[in-house]
Amino acid sequence: MFYHGIKWEYVMREYPLLSPRRTVSKHRKEQALDRKHLLAQFGLEPVHLLEADKTYPHEHCIRECLEFGDTVFAFDRLDIPMWQLSSHEVGVEVLDLRSCMAIYTTRNDIKVEAFFPGIPCERDFFPANFWQ
Repeated sequence: MFYHGIKWEYVMREYPLLSPRRTVSKHRKEQALDRKHLLAQFGLEPVHLLEADKTYPHEHCIRECLEFGDTVFAFDRLDIPMWQLSSHEVGVEVLDLRSCMAIYTTRNDIKVEAFFPGIPCERDFFPANFWQ
């Protein structure tokens, strides 16, 4: 599985497709430097996702993604092209949120079901060991 953490406000603004090219003018200085590095290495700035495996479990991915936002989207597959950014991080040019398999959020005030009917959504029901 692949996981992407994001603030719900960005989901509302960018729905249904995430692409760093659409938000380039809003980047902070640190993000702009990272973007330059990615452009030099890959020719574009990809959307980042964490990939779970035996050594990097789902719970760890979700916990890490929640550091980037209040909502995490889970995908069982990604469209190609896909780039390996680090040992557990991949990137894609565009991420279609409608293709997610599950959503995890720490917010109770959002209407996830209105945007993603039929997609399982977990809210604040994380097991105690999830945060360890």
